[in-house]
Amino acid sequence: MDSSARIFVAGHRGLVGSAIVRRLEAEGADNLLLRTRAELDLTDQAAVRGFFERERPEYVFLAAAKVGGIHANDAYPADFIRDNLLIQTNIIDAAFQSGTRKLLFLGSSCIYPREAPQPIPEGALLTGPLEPTNQWYAVAKIAGIKLCQALRRQYGFDAISAMPTNLYGPGDNFHTENSHVIPGLLRRFHEAKAADADAVEVWGTGNPLREFLHVDDLADGLVFLMHEYSGEEIVNVGSGREVTIRELAETVANVVGFQGKIRFIRPEMDGTPRKLVDSARIRAMGWSPAIDLEPGLAGTYEWYVNNRIEKGGA
Repeated sequence: MDSSARIFVAGHRGLVGSAIVRRLEAEGADNLLLRTRAELDLTDQAAVRGFFERERPEYVFLAAAKVGGIHANDAYPADFIRDNLLIQTNIIDAAFQSGTRKLLFLGSSCIYPREAPQPIPEGALLTGPLEPTNQWYAVAKIAGIKLCQALRRQYGFDAISAMPTNLYGPGDNFHTENSHVIPGLLRRFHEAKAADADAVEVWGTGNPLREFLHVDDLADGLVFLMHEYSGEEIVNVGSGREVTIRELAETVANVVGFQGKIRFIRPEMDGTPRKLVDSARIRAMGWSPAIDLEPGLAGTYEWYVNNRIEKGGA
């Protein structure tokens, strides 16, 4: 990838997209194409085609998506499958039709079967049933992967797909109901500390194992892949470290400075028992993450306090 080329980062205001922009700017990219949702509705096929025909981006990072945690996926299944299918199909097809040199499609580790072997190899895709709580999002992402593979196989379009593990970092969604586990816990413990509460309730048993990757590490890995990788096979991007939800909650409490108790409720909300991706493929190419979990959480909490609490936003 030529960093001076016209690069479209779809979803540049989101968690991953904003991190990609920071990473590209750090290496001197000065011709970034960025559009807000008000400026370009990615679910509108005609609008997306018009944008690509006018701007002719040479490289595309497809980080735009409708995302959310277990509650959001369960409450809005139609929105998750429909919106994600529209966004990714519109962008991938328009990029192909307009002569984009290379596209990176961002998937998710939830594409893998609920009972996939651990660590999860890329070859586990479509070998078993999905986790029911996020199947709508996963099916859409799998369709995006297959579209990229099909366009490469039939037309030689240089589209690659990366599957990140669970992400966190500056710019995350801290909504009380629709957030992922880390921002949800950071906000909950922060508010409990401010209210001088004696306990915080956390969904599940605390036993499931999860792997977490700081979004700045992911952005570094994605830019690395755009520079170094071209192929049909998907590529996992993870930290290689897993912790229990209980250990995570205790670490978050320590980062926030909450001194009360942690109570685990609603054991049926555990979700997948364990989810660790096998990142051997990208590590063999020469990439590895740099940000450990506790300092990463501390930086994320600092961002939350400075950027959301003072402005009164969620």
